Amino acid sequence: MKYHSDVLILGAGAAGLMCAIEAGKRGRSVTVLESSNRAGQKILISGGGRCNFTNVASGADDYLSANPHFAKSALARYTPENFIALVERHRIAWHEKKLGQLFCDRSAQDILTMLEEECVRVGVRVKLSTQVKEVRNSGGQFTAVTGEHEFGCNALVVATGGLSIPKMGATRFGYDLAEQFGLKIVEPRPALVAFTLNPADAKRFCELAGIATEVVASIGRRSFREKLLITHYGFSGPAILQISSYWKPGEAVTLDLAPEKQVFEHLLGAGARRDAVAAGAALREVLPIRLAERWLDLHPFKKWTNAAIEEAERALHHFEFVPAGTEGFAKAEVTAGGVDTNELSAKTMESAKVPGLYFVGEVVDVTGKLGGYNFQWAWASGYSAGQAV
Repeated sequence: MKYHSDVLILGAGAAGLMCAIEAGKRGRSVTVLESSNRAGQKILISGGGRCNFTNVASGADDYLSANPHFAKSALARYTPENFIALVERHRIAWHEKKLGQLFCDRSAQDILTMLEEECVRVGVRVKLSTQVKEVRNSGGQFTAVTGEHEFGCNALVVATGGLSIPKMGATRFGYDLAEQFGLKIVEPRPALVAFTLNPADAKRFCELAGIATEVVASIGRRSFREKLLITHYGFSGPAILQISSYWKPGEAVTLDLAPEKQVFEHLLGAGARRDAVAAGAALREVLPIRLAERWLDLHPFKKWTNAAIEEAERALHHFEFVPAGTEGFAKAEVTAGGVDTNELSAKTMESAKVPGLYFVGEVVDVTGKLGGYNFQWAWASGYSAGQAV
């Protein structure tokens, strides 16, 4: 059986559905093919089930890419305010958490239902449980072969996502397709992911699993001040997830365990008590008790001179560790790397080499920070392609 649409979109995630809606609004016939048995699976699990659907502070500086300017055009054309307006038209209640993060009051299902209703309204056809085996391009016409069916189109949009969370069906298909048509790929890697520790560090810290504390995590000039969570395997929490996107194997990560605090400063005062009891009391003021005790076990005061106290303070603000690795794509929230942005139009997401071929969302080498930024990229890139196909 052969079908034909003006636009064929591979992937019914955030970027694919947004592209479908915008193309449908413009009168295009649109078909979306999704390999899993339901659309928007990442939408449904995001934000603890409440979907952190955007961040009001989204700007190009919040994204990691080999070309740091690439995201500017799309983000300017479709802003957080545009998506908020769509959410409010559907009367979805939402709230802002810290750092500009917006969540549904009720459920992530509200966002998916909104997108599906918009698709229905503009005549988009979504076919689930449809695995594409092969894509061909002949005379400017694309054909996606699923086995028993062939889907032809004038414009093909690849919105297949990255490699993160393979249990939800993530594959290399989008990258393989790009390479089939001669596009370059920036090697994909896990991002927004927890670190694992080497055996020595794991022995020191992992029995404290469950303890969280605010830190500044840094690599070079990049730093994030948020919570660190100790796990059974290493370090996680927002600060670690954020900095992980910038980490390279073998590189050290620096933690400030007491941001903007001078923990031992009062020990330097004239007549101040200088002993383990006083140091422990000071440290327990800023760290969880068990972590404070472990830190003093690992960094005992050998002397009580001014120099020794100042060195103890410095160590607290400059704790370096080299991760053994990360928890990989299985636990990564997103994939960094992807289709090289030099291959694409920043305005339309169209391939420069292959007219009519578009890439949107996570499959592209644009990765946002934690906190709604990656959804905003999905909406913006999907919108931009939808205005062009």
